[in-house]
Amino acid sequence: MWTNSCVHRERRVFAEGEEVGPGQHYKPAQESRWVRRIPISAEDGIIMDYAPQDESGPSDVYEEEALLKYLNRLPGPPSLRELMPELLRREVEVAISKLGLLYDKTYAWDIFSDMMRSQLLCTLPNADLPKHFSDTTRAILVDWIIQVHEVFQFSEETLYLAVHLLNRALRLIKVSISGLQLLGVVCLFLAAKKEECLLPEVSELCYLMENAYSKKQLLRMERRVLTGLKFDLYHCPPLHFLLISASIARCSDKVVWMARYLLELSLLEGQCVVYLAAQLAGAALRLARSILQEAPSPDGEMAWCIASSIHIGSEAALLSIMQMMAMAAARAHARETRATFIKYSTIQTLHVSMHPALKAATGLLGLSCPQT
Repeated sequence: MWTNSCVHRERRVFAEGEEVGPGQHYKPAQESRWVRRIPISAEDGIIMDYAPQDESGPSDVYEEEALLKYLNRLPGPPSLRELMPELLRREVEVAISKLGLLYDKTYAWDIFSDMMRSQLLCTLPNADLPKHFSDTTRAILVDWIIQVHEVFQFSEETLYLAVHLLNRALRLIKVSISGLQLLGVVCLFLAAKKEECLLPEVSELCYLMENAYSKKQLLRMERRVLTGLKFDLYHCPPLHFLLISASIARCSDKVVWMARYLLELSLLEGQCVVYLAAQLAGAALRLARSILQEAPSPDGEMAWCIASSIHIGSEAALLSIMQMMAMAAARAHARETRATFIKYSTIQTLHVSMHPALKAATGLLGLSCPQT
């Protein structure tokens, strides 16, 4: 078993206040550490793009019609369906601006449109692993990456990118079982280079692996990974869709933390690599609401209807993801891979991983979601 991942090291993070405009200051917070580029898109009822209504041109008209056709199939009175595109646009702009993704909400819809377009680039065609590797082996490695990620106090985007790079590298690079841990730490190192301001020393990474690999071996593996991935480190983390949807739906803090817990558990599930970021986020948020059973606010149902239009895809796909997440949550406390369970059992995360309803996976889906 890989060790030393629980050894904490002092890492100083400097606070900063950037002037945005007259009398305004940007206040960095954990929730606002966002990637500046993000994406989404798919098939089976999935919207390929969102185009502003004031744009012209054949392609824009086609994309707008595709959006309207999708929204017209949503449940609800005709008056609500007609208002949905404009309501969604306004809510997305407010949510992205409130979450600190950008300074000027003028570009919020463009960013969201890019998310909707490029999501397909971040999925894998199938969940098959190379010979000699199993989902259990992969889960142990991902669990160890989560522990190391916590040691360095990296952003959540770094974790999701690291696991995404690992999923791709496992299928593109020939790696032996003995080199699997080295591959995992290199993927985390590359993700940190893209997302973080402060980076660990190569010697620190070697120390966390009990110096089983030298600095030279680590840097050589880094070159192999970059070459195999063709230097493409782009990723659209489902966490961004979750936070946007939760903001639009006016979800409580506990629902958001529960959804984040379920979403992170999906990193351990090898079958989840074929699903879109919006589908994973939608399933996590929907399951979190079912678990906690919070009474909706007066405008909660309308807000949830708007937020649900982002969770594109078939109902069967969402239910399949929810089943995997529910089963993962039910056994998380007793598994060897418990890093995420421990991470979300603290007071900062409202102890969501210890919620009693999580232990009854079949009961969770029985609350509001039929079995498929």
